[in-house]
Amino acid sequence: MSLNSLTPGQVNNWLYAPFSELDGITVKTPSDLSTSPVMRYLELMLETALANGGQIKATAKGNLPAALVKEASAFLPEFAVAPFERAISISEFAGANEDKFNALHYCRVLAEIAGIFKLKNNKFHVSAWAKRQYQQAGLESFFPLMLETAIYKYNWGYMDGWEDEIPLQQFWLFMIWRLQHHESHERLVDEMTQAFPDLLNELYEEEFISDKDKLSILIESRFIQRFLQFFGVVMVDPRRFVDGKRVVPQINCLRLFHETFEFSVG
Repeated sequence: MSLNSLTPGQVNNWLYAPFSELDGITVKTPSDLSTSPVMRYLELMLETALANGGQIKATAKGNLPAALVKEASAFLPEFAVAPFERAISISEFAGANEDKFNALHYCRVLAEIAGIFKLKNNKFHVSAWAKRQYQQAGLESFFPLMLETAIYKYNWGYMDGWEDEIPLQQFWLFMIWRLQHHESHERLVDEMTQAFPDLLNELYEEEFISDKDKLSILIESRFIQRFLQFFGVVMVDPRRFVDGKRVVPQINCLRLFHETFEFSVG
């Protein structure tokens, strides 16, 4: 893999520029967000709150209530991941409560970080600006904010058991750029280690796993599954064996991927 199509200035821009100043990429808002889990959950939260005076009563633990969780779980058949989510007890996209429903929890955390909702007196309150924006411009108007919040303000290691604090967020645009070329997790990891070899030096050493294999796991968990897949822009076939034979994980870049990210570099 060659970086010849990226100038040093381009690479620097992708690694360090703020969301609004990125070069060589146009981030658009798709007209139809119905297949995006994160955005559907946000819409449900907003509609539920607005139907109840702008607030949602939280559980004693400060989570979303069971009734809303049940409604959100019912969206699963509409998402691209549905064929691989038959075991609801271990699904990231359904659950009996928020603690067991990672994609919904992720959305709620993002919504709070973004300031759309605030938890106060055991209730989730819609911020005044968010209420006005939703009523005037609709759900689509929150998409850039939720995306930016997920990339720049959310801790990507929050939901996994790895202690490594490598700055994968810094490379998000490079990884998306490569995925749109080949949709291969394996090739993406190879390209990351070739382009940014110092990343491997930032990992904690493990006795039974190589640094590259560990980076592969972190990219899959933190970037592909719990960012791109939660937003509904990719689908990952979780099967590692088909007909008794080991298969390479393949990533399917969905309609939302191509409608969201438009590159002007090769």
